Amino acid sequence: MPKASLKAKYDYDSAAATALCTVAFNAGDLKLKALITDGTVIEAPTLKGLALAVEKPGFFIVDYNVPKRDFRFQFMNTVKVAEKPLKLTYIHSKGDGTTTLDGALILDAANKISANHVLGTANNTKVKYTYVHEGLTTFEHGYDFKKNAWDFSISRRHVDDLFRATYQTSTKNLGFEWSRESKSGGTLKVSATVNTAEPGKIPKLFAESSMSFDF
Repeated sequence: MPKASLKAKYDYDSAAATALCTVAFNAGDLKLKALITDGTVIEAPTLKGLALAVEKPGFFIVDYNVPKRDFRFQFMNTVKVAEKPLKLTYIHSKGDGTTTLDGALILDAANKISANHVLGTANNTKVKYTYVHEGLTTFEHGYDFKKNAWDFSISRRHVDDLFRATYQTSTKNLGFEWSRESKSGGTLKVSATVNTAEPGKIPKLFAESSMSFDF
């Protein structure tokens, strides 16, 4: 039976509020997606904010930004390095001409090392180490060579709830997130970000919900 999913997102901060909707359909091995922002339908129908995608999970994704007429290609593969799986992702954006290579080496069930590099640049590289403790608590710390900065995060899962805290040394942003996955196929996520360098500033709030259905 064909399956479709509908995902709605609303972001609010003191400067602006935006909303977007993603509709996805399964067509055999392929997944077809359409993303629509509030700018696409408010006031008058327009192509502004409309994006289309074709995906074969685990193999490739092709995105097309309709107003910008810009294609983005993403290809995935897994190889073995010293009997350890290395997941590789090749991403090319036609619009800005950038090509990015992502890699994630799975050392064991608890440890993973990942890296991201923009080809043709000298220091546009990010590395991250992930450790999962007893399958419930995840610690991550990463380093951005371009920004010369560290990022840290810790998350904890409890039944259907996931709690996560992050800190970025480059921006001094401290983030908190709570999400819940229901057995009916819907999800709810609420997050907040505050800049520790500006204690009097109103935190940025984000809310996101999604659901799936058969037809």
